[in-house]
Amino acid sequence: MKSMVITIDGPAGAGKTTVSRFLAKKLGYSYLDTGALYRAVALEVQQNTISVEDDNALENLCRNLHLNFINQNGCFHLICNGKDITDDIRTPEITMMASTISARSVVRGALLDLQRQMIQDKPVVAEGRDMGTVVFPNADVKFFLDASLTTRALRRYEELKSNSGQYLNVSLDEVKQQMQKRDENDQSRAIAPLRPAEDAIKIDATNLTAGQVVDVMMQHINRHLKI
Repeated sequence: MKSMVITIDGPAGAGKTTVSRFLAKKLGYSYLDTGALYRAVALEVQQNTISVEDDNALENLCRNLHLNFINQNGCFHLICNGKDITDDIRTPEITMMASTISARSVVRGALLDLQRQMIQDKPVVAEGRDMGTVVFPNADVKFFLDASLTTRALRRYEELKSNSGQYLNVSLDEVKQQMQKRDENDQSRAIAPLRPAEDAIKIDATNLTAGQVVDVMMQHINRHLKI
């Protein structure tokens, strides 16, 4: 099979991470979760009490971050400066901070170079918000995965509940409000706003399982391979 770069963009909670992992495993490709990289920066900003308005401090922080993904028993983990931060970056607070930080040009510039270096001509499934529009504009196949706000909020709430159990301190309505706010931030930012690439294949996952979405994607990928 021809080695390809496949991008999957879309809003929070659309199922990009689950689908991207399934698709990468099915194809035997590397997997790049760019949203996790911005979350990693957000976590470091929080832990080091850095202002999101301080571009000099943000640039210095990014310069000293060593990020990479490792596959442990079929699960992808994000390692930051030698520490596994996979679980630490999935809180609502870090999610919102990542949205704010992703609008800073100094951070986007640093992570843009990192993202391109991480694949280095490898076959890859890259998920994020500007993979097909900015990071890999010449990708072989581009997808834009979406779902209704209600569906996306419920999925994220169930994910948080699964990770936090009885200690979850946020309601479904609050998750929905936070997600709507993030949608607005991502779509209206001046730098790399969330939008489908002109040649992206749009998929509405509101009533589809992750497996069904992957099946739809494989149909398009196979069609592309025959061209």
